[in-house]
Amino acid sequence: MQTSFTLAQLADPDVAESEKILRACVHCGFCTATCPTYVLDGNELDSPRGRIYLIKDMLEHDRPATEEVTLHIDRCLSCLACMTTCPSGVHYMHLVDHARAHIERTYRRPLDERFLRAMLAKLMPYPARFRLALGAALFAKPFAPLAAALGLKRLAAMLRLSSWSLPHKPLSPQAFAAAGPRQARVALLPGCVNDLLAPDINAAAIAVLTRHGVEVVLPEGLGCCGSLVHHMGREDEALAQARANIDVFAAIEDLDAIVITASGCGTTMKDYGFMLRNDSVYADRAAHVSALTKDITEYLAGMPLKTGLQPNHAASGAPNPQGFVVAYHAACSLQHGQRVTRQPKELLAKLGYVVRDIPDGHLCCGSAGTYNILQPDIARRLRDLKVGTIERLRPDVIAAGNLGCITQIATGTEVPVVHTVELIDWATGGRCPRRLREHRPRAAMHPATAAG
Repeated sequence: MQTSFTLAQLADPDVAESEKILRACVHCGFCTATCPTYVLDGNELDSPRGRIYLIKDMLEHDRPATEEVTLHIDRCLSCLACMTTCPSGVHYMHLVDHARAHIERTYRRPLDERFLRAMLAKLMPYPARFRLALGAALFAKPFAPLAAALGLKRLAAMLRLSSWSLPHKPLSPQAFAAAGPRQARVALLPGCVNDLLAPDINAAAIAVLTRHGVEVVLPEGLGCCGSLVHHMGREDEALAQARANIDVFAAIEDLDAIVITASGCGTTMKDYGFMLRNDSVYADRAAHVSALTKDITEYLAGMPLKTGLQPNHAASGAPNPQGFVVAYHAACSLQHGQRVTRQPKELLAKLGYVVRDIPDGHLCCGSAGTYNILQPDIARRLRDLKVGTIERLRPDVIAAGNLGCITQIATGTEVPVVHTVELIDWATGGRCPRRLREHRPRAAMHPATAAG
């Protein structure tokens, strides 16, 4: 793509990077086939190619974002399926990040949008505040249908996504000793939401790691990875959160990896090196943290897991994991953002699960961080598409590597949805996932299903 930025504009490193990305685009349109919003409605401006044209025009003329540009950029899920598809290697992620920061600086949103975005940015990345908000939401949750009927779609979406139980307390900073001789030492990023809404995820990760000789450190002072505000264009806040976490990780000795159980966090942390590339103080340390960061399945794939262990099924009353039919949902941040694709499925298959690929598995479920709150109608349509393709597989359980996906999909199906690491933990000697303890696999009743 031909560009016409001035030398003065190119002196800005963010503009220079975006110009390089724009020049890589050859207008081929391959990206349209895998873009969820384009697949839904066929609007060119809601495709990566269309958004690229809008961003190019806005940045080249150095003008404030318009309502139209903001509308179509806001509709982007940042699923990054376009990057997986693109034959020219267009780094759309960095381009749309730059566009969102420009929108945040130059466009004044309506009051209700400003309030909602500010509330999300000031609550979700802070577990203590978010826990209070979730507690209040518990009492308001029964009124979600009323909120929807009154046209308060975003409020209704927040209430539907909130839990029916009181939020849990976050894990305290501590070290979890390896069982037997220590083979490695890792830090765990607990995530802003995991511990509050689904503590079993981090518990399973810690259990399977320590069982295999890995010491797990939950360090003092860790905060949000920055992804939530980063995707809102609130760049100063995102970079401040990144720097704070880098300082924490830099203080840990003998660290072999930083393990992530929320794939959205992993995508952002693996990008710290780029985000802070122009920061003379943090650039090298940021790159080091990015290099250490691994998704839990990515890390476990490099270990010899003890597959011969048998959980105490009789005592728990739980079924045996062998032969469970698993529909594996590849979170966008994992498959497109981090390019971790085969490891989760290979781990599950190795441990005795029957793994089924989901048709159109490259398409987003509609969660996308806070997207299912900010764009509830599109998110619901994408969820319904995803659930429809999953249920046709007739699985016993759905596995995903991100709590946002788990929560989003679970609102549309009765099939249990769990984190991939919960299944890995179970099959290597851990407890049956809570959502499966009363469940019986279809494969156990119909052996032909497992074979097919």
